[in-house]
Amino acid sequence: YATLSHVWKSGEPLLCDIKGASIYDLPHTDGVAKLQKFCILALRRSFMWAWSDTCCIDKDSSAELQETIGSMFSWYRQSALTIVHLSDVCNAASFPSSVWFRRGWTLQELLASPNVLFYLQDWSLYMDCGSSNHKMDELVLKELQKAAGIEERHLKDFRPGMDDARSRLQWASARRTTRPEDVAYSLFGIFRVHLPVLYGESAECALGRLLAEIISHSGDISVL
Repeated sequence: YATLSHVWKSGEPLLCDIKGASIYDLPHTDGVAKLQKFCILALRRSFMWAWSDTCCIDKDSSAELQETIGSMFSWYRQSALTIVHLSDVCNAASFPSSVWFRRGWTLQELLASPNVLFYLQDWSLYMDCGSSNHKMDELVLKELQKAAGIEERHLKDFRPGMDDARSRLQWASARRTTRPEDVAYSLFGIFRVHLPVLYGESAECALGRLLAEIISHSGDISVL
């Protein structure tokens, strides 16, 4: 299956919108158009299954949200291809300035996905160099390293867990999330921790629980 990595905007189609309907019959919005383009692109690359976080999760179910946040890293890790849509990048020169590199959840998606292809605003392939995986292309890797602030070795073969916890927190420090608690929840898969998801607890409480878990397992107090 193929997965989509993108920056959420208003008007994204949700699970309730696509139940019992073809995505190609939905009323036109930018979010619907993005979902359609993603599915067409996945099919052209011979994938019969495509997964998007906008409409493949029941966000009204707290139990499903808990399971999803605990499983998200492995879903991207097990996907055959992650298609990244950079909706604010019109040309290759703008690649490093994309807001995609400043969002919280996209860090996990970048690190977890073994095979990634980046597409620009018009869905043209970034640096169309014939590679089927931008993580294996040296030119793209150099640009990725600069844009994300992450060493090449981690981009190519990231191992989740507590190793070098301080660096991993640093990667996330300049990234932002829409829901405050997601600054911590978006890191659960990166550190391979399983904690309750408690929306409404505040970012400070969520981060405090995450840091306590990191310290209890690794003994690394430098993360404080």
